[in-house]
Amino acid sequence: MKKKALILQTAAALFSQKGFRETSMAELSRLTGAAEGTIFYHFKSKEDLFVAILEDLKKSIVQEFEEYFRQNQFKTGLDMVEGAVSFYLSLSMKMEDRFLLLHRHDPYELAQSNSLCRRHLEDIYNCFVDIFEKAILRGQEDGSVDHAPARKTALIVFSMVDGLVRFNTYSLYDAAALYKDLIDVCRRILRNHQKTPEDRLC
Repeated sequence: MKKKALILQTAAALFSQKGFRETSMAELSRLTGAAEGTIFYHFKSKEDLFVAILEDLKKSIVQEFEEYFRQNQFKTGLDMVEGAVSFYLSLSMKMEDRFLLLHRHDPYELAQSNSLCRRHLEDIYNCFVDIFEKAILRGQEDGSVDHAPARKTALIVFSMVDGLVRFNTYSLYDAAALYKDLIDVCRRILRNHQKTPEDRLC
């Protein structure tokens, strides 16, 4: 692994576990074997390093979802929403450190004074919501999802899914144990209730 990539990976773990303020460049230097001067050669400051991690996370998320949708076919938009929910949950476990970083207060505190940090955070969350919105729009076209403002509906669905991930992150609830219930709630919110009398009873 190249030194810059190692610094990013190690720093992401430290920021996730300890927070922005408590992470020291001296510890990062010790864990990576890179002199502090080398770290600051690649990243101008601690803030710059933190922002670079968010930018890297944004790219990783886009790549992961693009690969997932390339490898999977969905009969309906509703199926695609369920697939996105499932993959988001699995991605949060695969990238546990990065999601913990997103769930800390630090990024949002920094975003108040750092416009680039704010932009990356907005891009990350817009990326997630865009994925759900795309699936909902497809469902509205094929009749599997009820017609409602797609963006607002995507925000609501994403908020539920991300909320469950946050519970899991802080060991409050087991996200896997609530997966079926989450899918059932999503179906109730999204399903086109004009299709059959049975649907109207759900």
